[in-house]
Amino acid sequence: MVYAPTTTAEEPPPPRRRRGRKRKIGVAVLVVLAVLLGVGYVSLDGRLQKEEALPDYAGRIEDTPGTNWLIVGSDSREGLTSDDRKKLKTGKAEGKRTDSIMLLHYGDGGTTLVSIPRDSYVDIPGKGKNKINAAYAFGGPALLAQTVEKSTGIRIDHFAEIGFGGFVGVVDAVGGVDICVKKRLKDVKAGLNLKKGCQTLDGGQALGYVRTRQYANGDLERIKNQREFFSALIDKATSPGTLLNPFRSVPLAWNSTGNFTVDEDSSLLDLARMMWAMRGLTGGDGKTLSVPFGGFGSSAVGSYVTWDAAKSEALFEALRKDSPVPDGLK
Repeated sequence: MVYAPTTTAEEPPPPRRRRGRKRKIGVAVLVVLAVLLGVGYVSLDGRLQKEEALPDYAGRIEDTPGTNWLIVGSDSREGLTSDDRKKLKTGKAEGKRTDSIMLLHYGDGGTTLVSIPRDSYVDIPGKGKNKINAAYAFGGPALLAQTVEKSTGIRIDHFAEIGFGGFVGVVDAVGGVDICVKKRLKDVKAGLNLKKGCQTLDGGQALGYVRTRQYANGDLERIKNQREFFSALIDKATSPGTLLNPFRSVPLAWNSTGNFTVDEDSSLLDLARMMWAMRGLTGGDGKTLSVPFGGFGSSAVGSYVTWDAAKSEALFEALRKDSPVPDGLK
């Protein structure tokens, strides 16, 4: 007997109407997400405080290759309550001065973060020779940026500033930053008491760490710690553990945008690019250094720091040309 092969009846295809409904729902979800992201970006971008920090002036240097940021940590107490000031040991000084000055360059020649000692003795346009942080006191970000451009021959593309309160908020938003302390640090004036070894610093401890001068060479060691901490902070802020965790990423975005002051032409996207460019510094992908030290001096403005003329020019020339920074500069 010959058996005819059995055939399995195929299920009818799903109605086109159902497929069309799913497609429409998917498109609608994507549109809603795009709108939410757009609204979120506009909202966060609008929280950035903007200042005319980079106005043109007669004789200003032409654009140089790569991207250059002037990053300033100020001692502004804005936003801190009296209890905050007491807890953080910030004192009661009004106004603001530069507590740290850094130049960030990135481009084809790599990423370089350079500390500029705030006691550097330079020419301040219209004010004569003085410490570089006096430029900020005399004319705010605009005069400081002009002074840095004149002293280095490097065109500044963007400016960013953060005060004491903003710094503490950003560090706490990422859950603290891991730092290895080389020796015990105790500084009553900075509210600091850290044991030797690797540990996670919260916002208050971090502020004390970047402010303390309890070192044999004072400000020179302090600015090294500032660079290392800033690099570690950016690395933590841009890590998957932060970016993919809404309980970290949302507070970070809110604190960062609300506490950063940038030049009038910078946007949230520019700030994100800056943070991403810095991300590799802690892993050795790039260089962090100070303007090469020349010596100490004193005048009517007090004690100051001079730059090593040959080495500093080699550094600035490399940054001006967007070339790799020569080895051996520190």
